[in-house]
Amino acid sequence: MTRTREWQVSVGLSEEDGTTRAEAVLDTGSEKVVGHGVARCNPQDVDIPAIGDDLAASRAMKDVALQLMKVADQEMEMAGAGPANGPVAPPYAWSDTTA
Repeated sequence: MTRTREWQVSVGLSEEDGTTRAEAVLDTGSEKVVGHGVARCNPQDVDIPAIGDDLAASRAMKDVALQLMKVADQEMEMAGAGPANGPVAPPYAWSDTTA
């Protein structure tokens, strides 16, 4: 079976007083997953807004990814693929070595 899908991701950023906030929204066409991320500039560091943007956005997208993985794990469990009491190990799911 061949299947092609396109999901849209948008990331909104706001910065105030050395704190950058990000909201990542994944739109699958049938549902939306929203993730949040925050980055704060250390008062002793040089304020470089692009770094705060990168950190906050990556944290928001990681939040979305973790939510998607949780749903996928639950769906695999319901389909009988994997243990009911923990993360699903390969070959059923991607390994999560960076979490």
